[in-house]
Order: sequence, then C-alpha cells, then structure tokens
Amino acid sequence: MTADAAPRDARALHSEAIAAFRGGRLEEARQRLALAVAQAPALAEAHSDLGIVLQLMGRPLEALECFERALALRPSLLGAVVNRPIVELAIGRHEAALASSDSALRVAPDNVDVLNARGVALYGLARPEEAIACFDRALAVDPKSAKTWQNRGIALAFLRRQEDAARDLDRALALDPTLEFAEGALMRARLQCCDWSDFAGLRARIAAAIRGGQRSCDALTFLALADSAADALSCARIWATRYPPLVAPLWRGERYGHERIRVAYLSSDFHEHATAYLMAQVFERHDRARFEVSAVSWDVEAPGAMRRRLKAAFEHFEDVRGMDDVAVARWLREREIDIAVDLKGYTFEARPGILAQRPCPVAVSYLGYPGTMGAGYVDYLLADETVIPAQDRAHYAEQVVYLPGSYQANDGKRAVGAATPTRAELGLPESGFVYCSFNNSYKITPEMFEVWMRVMRAVPGSVLWLLEGNPEVPGNLRREAQLRGVAGERLVFAPRAPLAEHLARQRNADLFLDTLPYNAHTTASDALWVGLPVLTCLGHTFAGRVAGSLLRAVGLPELVTQTPAEYGALAQRLASEPALLASLRERLVRNRTSSSLFDGERMCRHLEAAFRTMWERAERGERPAAFSVAPAASRAV
Repeated sequence: MTADAAPRDARALHSEAIAAFRGGRLEEARQRLALAVAQAPALAEAHSDLGIVLQLMGRPLEALECFERALALRPSLLGAVVNRPIVELAIGRHEAALASSDSALRVAPDNVDVLNARGVALYGLARPEEAIACFDRALAVDPKSAKTWQNRGIALAFLRRQEDAARDLDRALALDPTLEFAEGALMRARLQCCDWSDFAGLRARIAAAIRGGQRSCDALTFLALADSAADALSCARIWATRYPPLVAPLWRGERYGHERIRVAYLSSDFHEHATAYLMAQVFERHDRARFEVSAVSWDVEAPGAMRRRLKAAFEHFEDVRGMDDVAVARWLREREIDIAVDLKGYTFEARPGILAQRPCPVAVSYLGYPGTMGAGYVDYLLADETVIPAQDRAHYAEQVVYLPGSYQANDGKRAVGAATPTRAELGLPESGFVYCSFNNSYKITPEMFEVWMRVMRAVPGSVLWLLEGNPEVPGNLRREAQLRGVAGERLVFAPRAPLAEHLARQRNADLFLDTLPYNAHTTASDALWVGLPVLTCLGHTFAGRVAGSLLRAVGLPELVTQTPAEYGALAQRLASEPALLASLRERLVRNRTSSSLFDGERMCRHLEAAFRTMWERAERGERPAAFSVAPAASRAV
C-alpha cells in the first residue's frame, strides 16, 4: 500500500488506512479507505488498497469491484493488476482469471503471484498440463516459493502422478511448514498411492492443527482420517471459510407461493458417475404435479446413455459451465428456486460458493458429501439414524433431517453384465476364499490393512482382491503385505472397468471387506446389489457409518461390527463357516427386491416429504429445524 497525491483529507485518510492495515486492523483500514475514495473518486491507489483489504476480509465481490475501478483509472496499477485474477478465482471465475492474469503478465511478466493465479485458473479449467508449465515458469523465477510447489503438487495429483505430487508437497512444507492446507494435500497424495510414510505422525499433526483452528487439511481428506464427529465439524468450519457468505444475501425472505415446489439439484456429476448411478431413479420419479425439478450442471458435456437418461428425467436441465458462482446463484434467485440441493458438498469440482450467496429460501446438502459442511448458509443435511446418531447431532452445523431406513438413494434399474468372467480370467485362484475391497485407495489406512493381513494369515489360501487405482498402489501394498507376513502375490488387483462389467465380476468374490474411518458408500451398495455380502465396522463420523446404514436397511445387521477386533474375527469366521456365509448371501438376494434400500420410488417419496416440510417452514417464515420423515409405501409404477 502507498499513499498518493490527492485532496488533503483523502490523502490523510489513505495514510491512516495504511497504518491500520500494517497494524492488522482491517475494519479500521476499510472504513478509512471507503471515506478516502468517497472524497477522491479518482484516487486509483485508494480503490486498489480498499480491494486488498476487502479481499483479506473475505469479501471478494466487493474487492473485485474496487480493483476494476482502480484499473479503469490506471490500467497498469500493480496492486489491482496482481490481485484481480486472485479474487476472480475466489468466486469461481476461472476464464476471467485466466484472461486477467494474461493481462497482468504483460505488466509484470515475472510476478510469481500472477503466475500462480494463472496456473490455478488453468487447473480449474481442467488443463493441468498447462497449469504445471505455468508453475514451472514461476519456480524458475522463485524456486523457494512454497505456494508454487504446493500448487504444482496439486496439479500433479490431478494427473494421478501421486508420488511426484507428494514430493512437491514435501518440498513446499520444507520451505514453509505453516503453508495453509498443504499437510492435507500431502496426506491425500500419499494415501492415493498407499504410501504410508510417516502416516501416524502426519495424521497427528493434522488433527492437532485442526483442533487448534489452523488451516491444515481440506474437509474431504480429513474424513479419511477423522475418528471424531467433533473434529470433522471443526475441519469443515475451517474449510468453509474459503467460501464466505455474502454480506447481503440474494434471497431476503421473499415468499414465492408457487403452485409447485421448485427444486434444483446442483452437481457436476450428471453423467456416468456414482451420484448419477444412485440418483437416476429418484430424478425420474419426482411428482411433477407437485414439484418442478431442475438440474443445475457444470460438468463437461459427456454423451452417453446415463446423460440422455438424466436429461429426460428433469423438467429443466441447465448447463452453467460458463457461469461463475455469483452468476449461478443469481440464476437460482431469478428463477425463484425454493430448494437448492447440493449433491457435491466439498468433493472434487464442488462449488459451495453458489450456496454461499444465499440464493434460495432453503439450502440442502445431500448424498455427495458424507458429513457436515460447517457453513451457516446450508440449512439441512439429509441423513438417517445410523449415520448420525441423535447424540452426535451437535457436531453437525446443519439441521439434520432423518430419512427412514438408509439415507442413500439407489437405482433399482442398475444394470449388471450378463456374462460373469471366470476367476481365471480375473487373475483369481480357482479355489480359496476371495476377500475384496473395491474402495478408492485413499480410504485404505495402515490400521485397517493390518486387520486384513491378520485375517489372511488366519485363512490359508485366501486372497485379497483390490482396485488397481493409481499405478503405484499394487507395488506399495504388496510390499506392505510382505512386511506383515503375507505373500505379495496374494493381493490381486483389478483394473477399472465399465460399471456393468465391474458389477458382474464381483460375483466371483466371497466377502467385501469395508474400510474405516471412511466406509464404502456407492461401492458398498454396488456389492449388495449383486448379492455380495459386505462386512463393516461402525466408525464415529457420518463417513464411517454409511455401510452400516446400508446393511441395516437391507436386513443384514449382523454384518455391522462395533470394533476392529470384532470385524476381524467375523471376517475369519465367515471364511471358515461356508453355510453361515451362504445363508447371509441368500438373505441378501431375497431382500434386495423387497427392502427399501433399492427402491428408488420409495426414496423419492421420502425426499419429497422432506422437501415439503422444509418448504412449508420457509413459507411460514420459520427457521430450519430438525425433523424425521415417516416411512412411505412405494407408489405403483
């Protein structure tokens, strides 16, 4: 910040603001700068400095307006040139940030902050190779820029180069051990390739940092570490600060009084994706006499059977790829959407900044993210009594709505390949017990792997069938198995395959072994759908209790264990008592068509009942409150 020639009072206010800023008194600096620009509207530096203050206060829209005013007065003003692309990124304007950073580089070609902003914009536009080249350019200018090493590592992880990503993130933390969210990014890169170097130490540091209110780990990665719902809430609240609410929300208490309740589902997963596999039948079964249902989609157009099916299911299918968070929020407000249902939460390609604008009377988090968002602008979280026991409700920022049975929707039309490959074709032994776990590799922890290896040592001839995942996974896990007295060749890795083929090949497994503290979710319901029993252990967070919810809903509560020791003992027993396992499998096959778990029609009725209650409360001007939905019978097709 620098004061400039201006009318005396404005110049004095600017100087006072600079002093307040340097003293960490942001609100005082903001007030003085606001007075300065009111008195001297042509003072470009004051507009720019006000933008910087507002940016640090978490008010990016106002900051952007200040930078634009400053640049209109002085197009090459460095502070505004450098910071404009950064705030554009903060509100999801990746195309604009790319253009702004290109403009800025013409003014300051070696500015590392601008190069980083440009790289992050490219990454946000799914152009990771170009992003890495941009970070390389920044590192050529400043090889000790910890933030650049962090950004480069994140881009490498996107390309599934997890070991390279971990090396960059290690380098970043060596340069700056306090770098925000770098420890979480490092943990995720290592987990993705099952590299458990310093796992216990890094997990302990992350947990301690979260409890101390530090910005150490993203909320999604923390779910793979958390054994406490309270800690998960703390992490979510910290992560939510990246998406601050507007000072003046878009929706300000208006009553729409629509004849039909307007519901919009927000996601980037309206294609061949786990969320679509679960929700397709729900989307199709909405009662159009009572609900006007829209999809708000920002995924890349992905032609295919599922995309066509979903487009046909919705009354309105809105492609908002080219719109930033503010524009999408304004669209929701202009369309007078009553209920916005966020299916992404904090998962990959999530856009919580949309709901942060408070565009609708009701905001709901559902399905995509298994936990609290820790944000005051999300009203409700859809759950069930297993994933969020009553005593844990205090650890969720939203009001909890309890659905009957399991909270998880499922499509009763999910196709399974007609042909089942042989064990030999899959690289499995013709005889011997086949344990499997088709979870993403980042969910496998050393503690759970230790239980699995103990089971395998006790069950001669057994194998563990896993997803290949990232290229480094097979070698790392086979090495870990050998360290625990299990031959590496007893781990068999399956390549990724289309869903119908993947479901069909699971018929060759005997028992699905769940993970903890982050359970199988869609992968568990996949297994149950093809008649493969799932063994789980209840955790202490939403993410660690999902498989238990599914098993109880499908009538197999005895496969829900309470401790890792009980889990391991039951895994051994089921291998040694084939009659017991066969009876469980028979019951699963029988219950699959009669239980509520795979009844998308019934789930749709439950969701609609929940939406009606939320809407009625909003129409009466009442605050959101927790409630339970009564079970509904499935409507005849």
